[in-house]
Amino acid sequence: MSSMLMVMAVVVLGTASTATATSGVATFYETYTPSACYGNMDMGNMVAAASDSLWNNGAVCGSCYRVKCTGAAYGGSGNPCNGNSVVVKIVDECASSDGCQSTIDLSKQAFAKIANLDAGEVKVDFNSEGCP
Repeated sequence: MSSMLMVMAVVVLGTASTATATSGVATFYETYTPSACYGNMDMGNMVAAASDSLWNNGAVCGSCYRVKCTGAAYGGSGNPCNGNSVVVKIVDECASSDGCQSTIDLSKQAFAKIANLDAGEVKVDFNSEGCP
């Protein structure tokens, strides 16, 4: 009986974790130094900038998100997604006052891991995850 309850708990928890993904739009940018979070410190290639909706006055700096492409943005044709996901660390702000049109602005290298660069912007699902 207790093993059955354990199995049910695992199924429920597994379902809950996949249900917490947030939908948005991802774009990419080539240069992240200096960044709002780390100045001139190079944080590698798997990084991103957070939109106003995620930024929270910089509280999101250093947080990691798993991002997965779900389709073409704004009715684009074809499917730019390759089925992969990527974990990125937030190192910068993508402010709407600076023209940011996306939810999460990935490094070019991170975007290329999940979608064709020619798409420029894609629909994504993302959720908070521990940093590698």
